[in-house]
Amino acid sequence: MNLYDECIIYIQNTTMLQNKIYHNYFFEIFKTFFTIILGLSLIALTVRAVNFLDLIVENGYSLTTYFKYSILNIFGIAPKFFPIAFLISIVIFIFKHENNREFVILWTTGVKKIVIVNLLLLSSVVAILLYLIFSVYLTPMALNKSRQMISQSQFNSFLPTIRQQQFNDSFKGLTFFVEEKVNNEVKNIFLHDNGNNLKNISSSDLDLNSTTIIAEKGIVESKSLFLINGEIISNKKSKKIEVIKFEQLNINLQDLSTTVIKKPKLQETSTIKLLNCFTKSGDPDLCKKETSKEIIPVLVRRLVLPAYMPVLCLICSFLLLKNQNLFFQKIPILIYSFIILIFIELIIKYTGTNNFLKLFYLLSPLILLGFTYPLLHYKFSKNTK
Repeated sequence: MNLYDECIIYIQNTTMLQNKIYHNYFFEIFKTFFTIILGLSLIALTVRAVNFLDLIVENGYSLTTYFKYSILNIFGIAPKFFPIAFLISIVIFIFKHENNREFVILWTTGVKKIVIVNLLLLSSVVAILLYLIFSVYLTPMALNKSRQMISQSQFNSFLPTIRQQQFNDSFKGLTFFVEEKVNNEVKNIFLHDNGNNLKNISSSDLDLNSTTIIAEKGIVESKSLFLINGEIISNKKSKKIEVIKFEQLNINLQDLSTTVIKKPKLQETSTIKLLNCFTKSGDPDLCKKETSKEIIPVLVRRLVLPAYMPVLCLICSFLLLKNQNLFFQKIPILIYSFIILIFIELIIKYTGTNNFLKLFYLLSPLILLGFTYPLLHYKFSKNTK
């Protein structure tokens, strides 16, 4: 084997080794990225799941509905952590390999720093694609499904919604109050119905305006209420008041409807429907003038926000520089990154009301990329010299 062949084999082996290193780097970044996403999402879901307990306590839904609703909401939580998770994963990756002197080995073998920057940029493109899959498709679909599940499910029991010495209006048109509650027995009950929920307890439902029921005792079983010793006060539309006393009264609560919002919110609406609001094919009920200001920030969050991840990537790439002035030290670079994160979260809600901020938000990623990448090239070349 001559010298030429040996050189070719050496170059091929070196290239294969470098490619393997790059693949390992790539998977290492996303291993950290997914770990952070999962950890932060589970913490946020745990906190939010506590608020979702109102579905059981105030609205009487079953545990099954509660758990399904909570799990589906993780699709709405996870994308919110993508930018910060990606930033942290890049910072950890750079600090780890700098501390282990692995980058020094690469530099001494002739690998240019801009190659690592390009690898980080490639990882940011993959992160953008993952974000878009969630924000454009998975998140609105999962949240819409959770909303449909709530609207189609009926409350499981009236009993959990009763809290002693507290007025409760968890059901449409019905307000109730109990002075004392022991297991399923209640005392001194007050019910006020102005939504015609308590049917067939008045002499005429057609002339009925509102109904008030007062009772000494009662027993709650699932979706029925058995009252003892009380009176029914019916307020007629003709301004007449009808009072009926009773010893026993059984009320069927089967038809009660909870006050939980059942119409999908903008975050739960598909991206195509939101985009159609800017064409003639949009839904008139959805695409009102007053809601268009709210639709734009939602679309900007779904489609434009991920464009800032390559910017974060390039800013963190300045950590690869050595012996630079104060503006390119580790702490200032991290501060720049977090300023970008704060900027993209604070400004986004004003993109629907301020045209200048909207244009500024849309153009900023392109401007920052066009400025930062050439600056990195210049700093790396100067640093090498």
